[in-house]
Amino acid sequence: MDEMPKQTRAVNTSTLKSTAEMRLKNFMHEVTGRALVMMESATQHQHGIAMDLVQEAFIALHKSYSEKSTEEWYPLFYTILNSKLQDWRRKEARRNQPFSFFKKINLDDDDIEQQNIVDDNTPNPYAFLDQEATAEEIQAAIAQLPVRQQQAFMLRAWEGFDVQTTAQIMNCSEGSVKTHYHRAIQALRSTLAHMNPYSGESSP
Repeated sequence: MDEMPKQTRAVNTSTLKSTAEMRLKNFMHEVTGRALVMMESATQHQHGIAMDLVQEAFIALHKSYSEKSTEEWYPLFYTILNSKLQDWRRKEARRNQPFSFFKKINLDDDDIEQQNIVDDNTPNPYAFLDQEATAEEIQAAIAQLPVRQQQAFMLRAWEGFDVQTTAQIMNCSEGSVKTHYHRAIQALRSTLAHMNPYSGESSP
């Protein structure tokens, strides 16, 4: 059998590249907003840093996983983004702690598993909006959480990932995800208690 003409192969390669770039553009349009909210909370509202982390994650995704399906991109993207965030946090911790290069930096002091936690049903964050909360109030409440709790909550509630996938993205155990998520839910309920988002009633 004759080999495929070079010109045809070139056209096919160009078409595949164009398709991948279009898929990435659509994917970026869909997830950038949520990813930025997550990174801005994790970096204490440093918009420039948050934007850089998100952009670097997109570049790495396209460079290494352009052939993957769009569905596969979701956990891959957030895994890359989490890695970028942890690298940034380590650099910041070392910069802010003189002589810290002599010891291991532990970013996850709250990464302790609680036993027998029943995983909360993943709430729709926008359910808060059915009461009196605004998007800004919800984001402010999330920003008060420790970073790992922010990640667990937003990956589970905003992105809808299950516990197993969230654990893979965060590079921790499923028990840790449940612990972080449980603590995040408890803290958010407390912070937004005046709205009673789960009871359907507003406090006076």
